[in-house]
Amino acid sequence: MLSYGFRISLRIREANCRQNQGLGFCTSKFFQLTSFMVRPLSVAIIGENYNQRLRRRLVSSSSLQSKPPGGLPLLSECFRPPIVAKCDRKRVLSSWATYCGGVAPVEFQIEFSSVRHLSPRQFVEKLSKDYGVHGVVAGENYRFGYKAAGDASELLRLCQEYGMDAHIINSVMDKNQNSRDIDSRDVKERGQVSSTRVRHALAIGDMKYVSELLGRPHRLISLVNDQKELTSSSDKYMSFPKSCLLNLPPKEGFYEKCSVLLSDEKPVRCRIFINSTHIHVEMDEAGVCSFDNSEDLGLLLGIEFSESEC
Repeated sequence: MLSYGFRISLRIREANCRQNQGLGFCTSKFFQLTSFMVRPLSVAIIGENYNQRLRRRLVSSSSLQSKPPGGLPLLSECFRPPIVAKCDRKRVLSSWATYCGGVAPVEFQIEFSSVRHLSPRQFVEKLSKDYGVHGVVAGENYRFGYKAAGDASELLRLCQEYGMDAHIINSVMDKNQNSRDIDSRDVKERGQVSSTRVRHALAIGDMKYVSELLGRPHRLISLVNDQKELTSSSDKYMSFPKSCLLNLPPKEGFYEKCSVLLSDEKPVRCRIFINSTHIHVEMDEAGVCSFDNSEDLGLLLGIEFSESEC
Protein backbone atom coordinates (compact mmCIF):
# COMPACT_ATOMS: atom_id res chain seq x y z
CA MET A 1 0.00 0.00 0.00
CA LEU A 2 2.96 2.23 0.36
CA SER A 3 5.20 1.31 -2.56
CA TYR A 4 6.40 -1.72 -4.45
CA GLY A 5 9.33 -2.67 -2.28
CA PHE A 6 10.29 -4.08 1.04
CA ARG A 7 9.52 -2.38 4.31
CA ILE A 8 11.79 -3.84 6.95
CA SER A 9 11.04 -3.28 10.60
CA LEU A 10 13.84 -3.71 13.11
CA ARG A 11 14.03 -4.55 16.79
CA ILE A 12 10.52 -5.78 17.51
CA ARG A 13 10.39 -7.65 20.78
CA GLU A 14 8.03 -10.35 21.87
CA ALA A 15 4.60 -9.05 22.81
CA ASN A 16 1.44 -10.50 24.24
CA CYS A 17 -1.08 -10.19 21.47
CA ARG A 18 -4.81 -9.86 21.39
CA GLN A 19 -7.16 -10.56 18.53
CA ASN A 20 -6.96 -7.80 15.88
CA GLN A 21 -4.48 -5.83 17.99
CA GLY A 22 -1.10 -7.42 18.49
CA LEU A 23 2.12 -8.70 17.06
CA GLY A 24 3.75 -11.69 18.66
CA PHE A 25 7.43 -11.64 17.83
CA CYS A 26 10.64 -12.16 19.70
CA THR A 27 13.89 -10.41 18.95
CA SER A 28 15.17 -12.50 16.06
CA LYS A 29 15.51 -11.10 12.56
CA PHE A 30 12.22 -11.73 10.80
CA PHE A 31 10.60 -10.65 7.56
CA GLN A 32 6.89 -9.93 7.66
CA LEU A 33 5.68 -10.63 4.13
CA THR A 34 2.29 -9.01 4.07
CA SER A 35 0.43 -6.00 2.76
CA PHE A 36 1.41 -2.84 4.61
CA MET A 37 -1.61 -0.90 5.83
CA VAL A 38 0.23 -0.13 9.03
CA ARG A 39 -2.16 -2.09 11.21
CA PRO A 40 -0.99 -4.52 13.93
CA LEU A 41 -1.47 -8.14 12.95
CA SER A 42 -4.22 -10.15 14.53
CA VAL A 43 -2.48 -13.13 16.10
CA ALA A 44 0.55 -14.08 18.12
CA ILE A 45 2.62 -15.94 15.59
CA ILE A 46 5.73 -16.84 17.52
CA GLY A 47 5.51 -18.54 20.87
CA GLU A 48 7.67 -18.44 23.96
CA ASN A 49 9.71 -21.43 22.80
CA TYR A 50 11.56 -19.07 20.44
CA ASN A 51 12.81 -16.80 23.20
CA GLN A 52 16.16 -18.47 23.72
CA ARG A 53 16.69 -19.64 20.16
CA LEU A 54 16.01 -16.43 18.29
CA ARG A 55 17.83 -13.53 19.96
CA ARG A 56 18.89 -11.14 17.28
CA ARG A 57 16.63 -8.67 15.53
CA LEU A 58 13.34 -8.75 13.73
CA VAL A 59 12.62 -7.24 10.37
CA SER A 60 9.35 -6.80 8.55
CA SER A 61 8.78 -6.53 4.84
CA SER A 62 5.91 -5.81 2.51
CA SER A 63 4.72 -8.51 0.20
CA LEU A 64 5.42 -8.92 -3.46
CA GLN A 65 1.77 -9.38 -4.24
CA SER A 66 0.54 -10.89 -7.46
CA LYS A 67 1.17 -8.56 -10.40
CA PRO A 68 0.20 -8.58 -14.08
CA PRO A 69 2.36 -10.70 -16.43
CA GLY A 70 5.98 -9.73 -16.05
CA GLY A 71 5.50 -8.70 -12.45
CA LEU A 72 4.99 -5.00 -13.23
CA PRO A 73 2.34 -3.00 -11.37
CA LEU A 74 -0.58 -1.60 -13.31
CA LEU A 75 -0.04 1.99 -14.45
CA SER A 76 -3.12 3.09 -12.51
CA GLU A 77 -1.63 1.62 -9.32
CA CYS A 78 1.59 3.59 -9.71
CA PHE A 79 -0.22 6.91 -9.32
CA ARG A 80 -2.67 6.04 -6.56
CA PRO A 81 -2.12 8.09 -3.41
CA PRO A 82 -1.25 5.93 -0.40
CA ILE A 83 -3.65 5.46 2.48
CA VAL A 84 -0.85 6.29 4.93
CA ALA A 85 1.42 9.20 3.98
CA LYS A 86 5.07 8.22 3.79
CA CYS A 87 6.06 10.83 6.37
CA ASP A 88 3.38 9.49 8.76
CA ARG A 89 4.42 5.83 8.76
CA LYS A 90 6.88 6.25 11.63
CA ARG A 91 4.11 7.58 13.87
CA VAL A 92 1.82 4.69 13.03
CA LEU A 93 4.57 2.10 13.51
CA SER A 94 5.36 3.69 16.88
CA SER A 95 1.81 2.90 17.94
CA TRP A 96 2.73 -0.78 17.63
CA ALA A 97 5.25 -0.52 20.48
CA THR A 98 2.60 -1.51 23.03
CA TYR A 99 2.25 -4.83 21.26
CA CYS A 100 5.97 -5.28 20.58
CA GLY A 101 7.50 -5.29 24.03
CA GLY A 102 7.76 -1.51 24.14
CA VAL A 103 9.94 -1.30 21.01
CA ALA A 104 8.53 0.30 17.86
CA PRO A 105 9.27 -1.27 14.46
CA VAL A 106 11.66 0.66 12.23
CA GLU A 107 11.43 0.65 8.44
CA PHE A 108 14.00 -0.07 5.81
CA GLN A 109 13.04 0.01 2.15
CA ILE A 110 14.43 -1.81 -0.88
CA GLU A 111 13.43 -1.08 -4.47
CA PHE A 112 11.07 -3.67 -5.93
CA SER A 113 12.96 -3.50 -9.23
CA SER A 114 15.97 -5.11 -7.57
CA VAL A 115 14.05 -8.29 -6.70
CA ARG A 116 11.13 -8.49 -9.14
CA HIS A 117 13.06 -10.78 -11.51
CA LEU A 118 13.95 -13.35 -8.84
CA SER A 119 12.42 -16.80 -8.79
CA PRO A 120 10.84 -17.97 -5.52
CA ARG A 121 14.01 -19.86 -4.63
CA GLN A 122 16.28 -16.93 -5.48
CA PHE A 123 14.08 -14.63 -3.43
CA VAL A 124 14.28 -16.78 -0.32
CA GLU A 125 18.01 -17.29 -0.87
CA LYS A 126 18.46 -13.52 -1.00
CA LEU A 127 16.60 -13.13 2.30
CA SER A 128 18.86 -15.71 3.90
CA LYS A 129 22.25 -14.82 2.45
CA ASP A 130 22.08 -11.10 1.65
CA TYR A 131 19.92 -9.91 4.53
CA GLY A 132 20.69 -12.54 7.16
CA VAL A 133 17.01 -13.17 7.83
CA HIS A 134 16.27 -15.88 10.40
CA GLY A 135 12.50 -16.05 10.04
CA VAL A 136 9.65 -15.09 7.74
CA VAL A 137 6.04 -14.19 8.50
CA ALA A 138 3.53 -14.15 5.63
CA GLY A 139 -0.19 -14.10 5.05
CA GLU A 140 -2.03 -17.18 3.88
CA ASN A 141 -2.61 -15.74 0.39
CA TYR A 142 0.96 -14.51 -0.04
CA ARG A 143 2.50 -14.82 -3.52
CA PHE A 144 6.14 -14.10 -4.30
CA GLY A 145 8.81 -14.49 -6.93
CA TYR A 146 8.75 -13.68 -10.64
CA LYS A 147 5.18 -13.69 -12.00
CA ALA A 148 4.01 -14.52 -8.44
CA ALA A 149 5.05 -18.12 -9.00
CA GLY A 150 5.47 -18.99 -5.31
CA ASP A 151 2.76 -19.36 -2.69
CA ALA A 152 2.68 -19.73 1.10
CA SER A 153 3.28 -23.48 1.05
CA GLU A 154 6.36 -23.07 -1.14
CA LEU A 155 7.59 -20.32 1.13
CA LEU A 156 7.41 -22.71 4.09
CA ARG A 157 9.31 -25.37 2.16
CA LEU A 158 12.05 -23.04 0.91
CA CYS A 159 12.53 -21.38 4.29
CA GLN A 160 12.99 -24.77 5.90
CA GLU A 161 15.54 -25.65 3.23
CA TYR A 162 17.52 -22.47 3.95
CA GLY A 163 17.31 -22.86 7.71
CA MET A 164 14.79 -20.08 8.37
CA ASP A 165 11.70 -20.22 10.52
CA ALA A 166 8.50 -19.47 8.61
CA HIS A 167 5.02 -18.70 9.91
CA ILE A 168 1.85 -18.36 7.84
CA ILE A 169 -0.93 -16.38 9.48
CA ASN A 170 -4.61 -16.12 8.72
CA SER A 171 -6.08 -12.97 7.23
CA VAL A 172 -7.59 -10.36 9.54
CA MET A 173 -11.29 -10.56 8.72
CA ASP A 174 -13.64 -7.64 8.44
CA LYS A 175 -15.99 -7.94 11.43
CA ASN A 176 -18.45 -5.45 10.00
CA GLN A 177 -21.41 -7.65 9.16
CA ASN A 178 -22.91 -4.89 7.05
CA SER A 179 -19.72 -4.13 5.18
CA ARG A 180 -20.16 -2.39 1.86
CA ASP A 181 -20.19 -4.29 -1.39
CA ILE A 182 -16.59 -4.84 -2.42
CA ASP A 183 -15.71 -5.99 -5.93
CA SER A 184 -17.11 -9.53 -6.00
CA ARG A 185 -15.11 -10.28 -9.15
CA ASP A 186 -11.93 -10.43 -7.08
CA VAL A 187 -11.33 -14.12 -6.44
CA LYS A 188 -9.14 -13.23 -3.44
CA GLU A 189 -11.95 -11.31 -1.76
CA ARG A 190 -13.18 -13.38 1.19
CA GLY A 191 -14.14 -10.61 3.56
CA GLN A 192 -10.63 -9.89 4.84
CA VAL A 193 -9.36 -6.45 5.83
CA SER A 194 -7.52 -5.03 2.85
CA SER A 195 -6.40 -1.80 1.25
CA THR A 196 -9.24 -2.22 -1.23
CA ARG A 197 -11.78 -2.12 1.59
CA VAL A 198 -10.16 0.94 3.17
CA ARG A 199 -10.10 2.77 -0.14
CA HIS A 200 -13.74 1.87 -0.74
CA ALA A 201 -14.74 3.12 2.73
CA LEU A 202 -12.90 6.40 2.09
CA ALA A 203 -14.56 6.73 -1.31
CA ILE A 204 -18.02 6.63 0.28
CA GLY A 205 -17.01 8.81 3.23
CA ASP A 206 -17.75 6.20 5.90
CA MET A 207 -15.11 7.24 8.43
CA LYS A 208 -16.45 4.93 11.14
CA TYR A 209 -15.87 1.98 8.83
CA VAL A 210 -12.42 3.33 7.91
CA SER A 211 -11.48 3.47 11.61
CA GLU A 212 -12.72 -0.09 12.14
CA LEU A 213 -10.62 -1.37 9.25
CA LEU A 214 -7.45 0.53 10.19
CA GLY A 215 -7.81 0.13 13.94
CA ARG A 216 -7.29 3.90 14.34
CA PRO A 217 -8.66 7.18 12.95
CA HIS A 218 -7.60 8.09 9.43
CA ARG A 219 -5.09 10.94 9.35
CA LEU A 220 -4.86 13.07 6.23
CA ILE A 221 -1.46 14.73 5.72
CA SER A 222 -0.77 17.78 3.57
CA LEU A 223 2.44 19.62 2.76
CA VAL A 224 2.02 23.34 2.05
CA ASN A 225 5.25 24.65 0.58
CA ASP A 226 4.11 28.04 -0.65
CA GLN A 227 2.31 30.78 1.26
CA LYS A 228 0.18 31.36 -1.85
CA GLU A 229 -1.30 27.87 -1.50
CA LEU A 230 -2.68 28.60 1.96
CA THR A 231 -5.80 30.76 2.20
CA SER A 232 -6.80 32.13 5.60
CA SER A 233 -9.74 34.52 5.84
CA SER A 234 -9.62 34.55 9.64
CA ASP A 235 -7.60 33.07 12.51
CA LYS A 236 -10.06 30.17 12.65
CA TYR A 237 -10.31 29.33 8.96
CA MET A 238 -7.91 28.10 6.32
CA SER A 239 -8.01 26.23 3.04
CA PHE A 240 -5.45 24.66 0.76
CA PRO A 241 -5.54 22.82 -2.58
CA LYS A 242 -5.84 19.06 -2.83
CA SER A 243 -2.55 19.04 -4.69
CA CYS A 244 -0.88 19.50 -1.27
CA LEU A 245 -2.21 16.16 -0.01
CA LEU A 246 0.26 13.33 0.61
CA ASN A 247 -2.29 10.57 1.06
CA LEU A 248 -5.83 9.57 0.18
CA PRO A 249 -8.69 11.79 1.39
CA PRO A 250 -12.29 10.69 1.92
CA LYS A 251 -14.96 11.62 -0.61
CA GLU A 252 -16.07 15.20 -1.11
CA GLY A 253 -18.35 16.48 1.62
CA PHE A 254 -18.60 17.90 5.13
CA TYR A 255 -16.97 16.20 8.14
CA GLU A 256 -17.56 17.23 11.74
CA LYS A 257 -15.64 16.40 14.91
CA CYS A 258 -12.25 16.32 13.21
CA SER A 259 -8.93 17.51 14.61
CA VAL A 260 -6.20 19.55 12.97
CA LEU A 261 -2.60 18.89 14.00
CA LEU A 262 0.20 21.35 13.32
CA SER A 263 3.78 20.42 14.26
CA ASP A 264 4.00 19.60 17.97
CA GLU A 265 1.01 21.69 18.97
CA LYS A 266 -1.97 20.05 20.61
CA PRO A 267 -4.81 18.91 18.33
CA VAL A 268 -7.52 21.51 17.70
CA ARG A 269 -11.08 20.46 17.06
CA CYS A 270 -12.33 21.44 13.63
CA ARG A 271 -14.78 20.87 10.84
CA ILE A 272 -13.67 19.92 7.33
CA PHE A 273 -15.27 20.56 3.98
CA ILE A 274 -13.76 18.81 0.96
CA ASN A 275 -14.68 19.83 -2.56
CA SER A 276 -13.24 18.93 -5.94
CA THR A 277 -10.21 21.22 -5.60
CA HIS A 278 -9.65 22.26 -1.98
CA ILE A 279 -9.70 21.26 1.67
CA HIS A 280 -11.44 23.85 3.86
CA VAL A 281 -10.81 23.83 7.61
CA GLU A 282 -12.79 25.71 10.27
CA MET A 283 -11.31 25.45 13.76
CA ASP A 284 -12.81 25.88 17.21
CA GLU A 285 -9.80 27.84 18.48
CA ALA A 286 -8.11 30.93 17.13
CA GLY A 287 -4.41 31.37 16.43
CA VAL A 288 -3.68 28.09 14.66
CA CYS A 289 -3.67 29.82 11.28
CA SER A 290 -1.11 32.45 12.30
CA PHE A 291 1.87 31.81 10.01
CA ASP A 292 4.74 34.03 8.96
CA ASN A 293 4.92 35.57 5.52
CA SER A 294 7.65 33.30 4.25
CA GLU A 295 6.94 32.05 0.75
CA ASP A 296 8.63 28.74 1.54
CA LEU A 297 6.46 27.42 4.34
CA GLY A 298 7.21 23.69 4.31
CA LEU A 299 4.13 23.36 6.53
CA LEU A 300 3.16 19.80 7.40
CA LEU A 301 -0.48 19.72 8.42
CA GLY A 302 -2.44 16.74 9.71
CA ILE A 303 -6.21 16.30 9.81
CA GLU A 304 -7.58 13.42 11.82
CA PHE A 305 -11.12 12.23 11.17
CA SER A 306 -13.52 11.05 13.82
CA GLU A 307 -15.86 8.15 13.23
CA SER A 308 -18.65 10.42 12.05
CA GLU A 309 -19.87 9.85 8.53
CA CYS A 310 -20.08 12.41 5.76
